[in-house]
Amino acid sequence: MATYDDIAAKEAVPARPRKLVALHWLTVLCLLGAATAILIRDEVSARAARQWLLEIHRHFGLLVLALFFIRLAMRARKNTWSAAGHSLAMRAAAWLTHAALYALLLIQPLLGWALSSAQGKPVHFFGLTLPALVQADEDRADTLQTWHTEVAWVLLALITLHVAAALWHHFFLRDGVLRAMLPQRRRR
Repeated sequence: MATYDDIAAKEAVPARPRKLVALHWLTVLCLLGAATAILIRDEVSARAARQWLLEIHRHFGLLVLALFFIRLAMRARKNTWSAAGHSLAMRAAAWLTHAALYALLLIQPLLGWALSSAQGKPVHFFGLTLPALVQADEDRADTLQTWHTEVAWVLLALITLHVAAALWHHFFLRDGVLRAMLPQRRRR
C-alpha cells in the first residue's frame, strides 16, 4: 500500500523558490504582529503603552507594504502564478484568491498610512518620517478608519479561505501544494 509520502513524491508540486517562501512567511509574521499589536492596544489603558503598540502596528503594516512590492516583483520575474495539473475552476479560484490577497496586502497598509495622515499623526518607519498621504481632516479620518477596519475583516476572511484551501490540498487532494510552501530543510 502506498504511503502518503509515496503519493506526494509521485505528484510532487515543484518547490517554490526559497526566497518566495521566505517572503510568504515573513508576510505572515508581519500580519500576525500587526494584528496582535492592535488587539492588545485595545485592552491597554496606559497612554504610553497604547502609543507604543500603535507604532508597532504601523511598522508591521509598513513592512507588509514593503514585502508586497518585493513579492510582486519576485513573482512576476519567476512567473510562479501557475497551478498546473488542476482543473480550470480550481486554477481560476486560486488565481482570484491570490489576486484579492495581493490587492488587500497593498490596500490595507496604504489605508492605515492615509488614516494616520488624516488624523494629523506623522508616520514613522525605522526613524524616517514618511510623507502624509492626505491632508489632516477629521471626516476623512473617520471614513478611512471604517475602511481600514472593514478591509481587515475581508483580509482575515481571505486568509482563512487561503489556509483552508492549503489544508484541503494537503489532507484531501494530497498533491503537495502545502509542502511546496513550507521552508525546506537544508540537505546534507
